[in-house]
Amino acid sequence: MLYESYVREYARLFRTFDRNMWNYEDGCVLIGLQAMYEATGDRFYYDAICSFMDRYIEADGSIRGYDSSEYNLDRIPNGRVLFLLYRTTGERRYRVAATHLMDQLRAQPRVKAGNYWHKAIYPDQVWLDGLYMALPFYALYERDFGSGDGYEDIVSQFESVMRHLYDDASGLCYHAWDESRKIFWADKRTGLSPNFWSRSIGWFLMAAADVYELLPSDRQPLKDRLFAVWKKAMDGMLAYQDAESGMFYQLTALKDEPGNYLETTGTLMTAFSSLKGVRFGLFPEGYAEAAMKALLGTESRKFVFKDGCLSLDGMCVGAGLGPDGNFKRDGSVRYYLSEAVVPDEQKGAGVAMMAYAEYLKAQSAGALLQDYPKVRIFKKKYPAILPTDPDFVP
Repeated sequence: MLYESYVREYARLFRTFDRNMWNYEDGCVLIGLQAMYEATGDRFYYDAICSFMDRYIEADGSIRGYDSSEYNLDRIPNGRVLFLLYRTTGERRYRVAATHLMDQLRAQPRVKAGNYWHKAIYPDQVWLDGLYMALPFYALYERDFGSGDGYEDIVSQFESVMRHLYDDASGLCYHAWDESRKIFWADKRTGLSPNFWSRSIGWFLMAAADVYELLPSDRQPLKDRLFAVWKKAMDGMLAYQDAESGMFYQLTALKDEPGNYLETTGTLMTAFSSLKGVRFGLFPEGYAEAAMKALLGTESRKFVFKDGCLSLDGMCVGAGLGPDGNFKRDGSVRYYLSEAVVPDEQKGAGVAMMAYAEYLKAQSAGALLQDYPKVRIFKKKYPAILPTDPDFVP
């Protein structure tokens, strides 16, 4: 698969990145690097994590570029690799840094329904993105340094999202919800944003998969509650998988909307979450087939060679809602389709690492049938390159 070459080269380049900011975009790559390290045991990926974190974690555990007073959930995901680094090095600064981030979550404002505000500049708002930003880190902290009392809070936040953002008619979750109904993009009756965005649903699906893995086995009732939420959201999303490409559209439920397009990050997020559920023995074979169609469909359509280098295209550069005064970000169809589509952005590259690593883990665990999806994907497009070798992977 092309993913292996791509993620290794991206990891090599990532060691030189220094954007002088502490943000979830780089956090996606860090989480992807850890996933690749776990899947392969290759120290190359671990060293790439260290080279980044050593530029940001000071000797006293303070974090360069981090300001907890923003109450911004996007500042949390980088911290997920701190647990690996503390476990492997024993350096106290990594535990201190993790505690700084957990202190933010302890003080993070919440809506009355119990979920974290997405950011201080987004009062009373719950975004699907925020569950991925905060809750896997929260679960890691509970596992390694906490009492375990927070697990109920974590699962309850997933359940709250399903009560307030899930749409029974479509089977999908809206991007965001304003409990106060005050922000300009929110429906004045429901508080919901107007559309279903595949990446935001992907954040939710990945968060559920990661937290499920982190919940201890002696908390099976909590795991069961979380799985019910995860499967419901996954089933809803898979109903919109494009049959021809195996991918998902930027606006999930509007395939025929002019300008809508097959989007890389939401597709790979869904593949990752589905593969993890298959590896745990939670999802049956059909979910593995859907995930492999997404992985191979993305590989066949979105990898390109440019100036002699392998590039992964088709990534929405970013989409949000508001804040007040930013009326462009109104959650409309026009808005989601107006954001730039770019290659090799950190979110997309990081998720490519995660999805490919989960494929390797599922394959190693014997959870995948090796060959069943690929001929159906590639036969029409590439009839001349399908050899009889059963181990061939395009």
